Amino acid sequence: MAETGVVTAERRAAPGPALARLARLTFVRLGVLPLLLLILVIGFGIAEPRFLSGQNIFNVARQSTYLTIVAMAQMLALLTGGFDLSVGVILAVTSVVSAYVMAAVVAGNASAVGLAITLGILAGLGAGTAMGVANGFGIAALNVSPFMMTLAMASIGFGLALSMTGGVPVYGMPSQFGATLGFGKLLGVPVPVYVTVVVILGMYVLLNWTRIGRYFYAIGGNIKASALSGISTRSYLFLAYVLCGFLASLGGVMLTARLETGEANIGAAMPLRSIAACVIGGVSLRGGTGRLGSVVLAAVFIEWFENGMNLVRIQSYLQMVVLGVLLIFAVVMDEVRHRYIAKLRED
Repeated sequence: MAETGVVTAERRAAPGPALARLARLTFVRLGVLPLLLLILVIGFGIAEPRFLSGQNIFNVARQSTYLTIVAMAQMLALLTGGFDLSVGVILAVTSVVSAYVMAAVVAGNASAVGLAITLGILAGLGAGTAMGVANGFGIAALNVSPFMMTLAMASIGFGLALSMTGGVPVYGMPSQFGATLGFGKLLGVPVPVYVTVVVILGMYVLLNWTRIGRYFYAIGGNIKASALSGISTRSYLFLAYVLCGFLASLGGVMLTARLETGEANIGAAMPLRSIAACVIGGVSLRGGTGRLGSVVLAAVFIEWFENGMNLVRIQSYLQMVVLGVLLIFAVVMDEVRHRYIAKLRED
């Protein structure tokens, strides 16, 4: 009878270690994001009733589209073992160039609205992608470190944007541009949300169903082994930064439509916020690891978190401090996660 009681006690105690193991496996698989989302919903939900309202969630979904696209761009660089500090300036250059072209075309022919919008978007995308080409060439062909190359491009791009505008916003774009891409709705859903969903689907196919995506992960995991396997590592590194520049420029076009002006100062916080979204979403700073869905969810988390701080009236300067602390926490958790992964492999 005594032995039976001991066995029963052990069975009752068993769920504890099992739950702990499940928590560790969840942490290894998804990172720290589920915990942060839980804290976010409970904390701000109690502090501010409007936080969980349908209208507020709708606004967050619309506002998070820009960061989501830039975070996906940053993810491409991080997967290959680098990062892009110029994504914010790419937004600014795209904004200024697209606004200038639209304003110039409309000034020459007020009725050529469609042509102005088309040329402006193409010019903005071309300018941003060109910065991605420059980053890719410097990193892949000239072996410049991603930190130095993208930091230098950020300085160059910001200087060009300021010289073009003199620090003054560019006006004169067709009102239809902002009314459609910035504030337009289709079936009650904002147009930027549709654009973002299309980009997410395209990225999912690229990363999970194509050779390009597999090679991005392989290069970030071990670039020497990838080269020995016959992968043209330089070509795919170059492509990663070109795509990064293109996606960032797309975010710049959308943000320009929202602001209805060309701004040389937009996107200053985007490098930090996009890297934070990726790291919180489980993308490793060492490269080769990361899930697209988690990055998208982390971008929404950051926007929702900032929205909550606005609702409870936390100053914008303190919000920057909180975001920096959050990024440090995510990086520390990333290191802990790697230790767990290594331990599981040993076991």
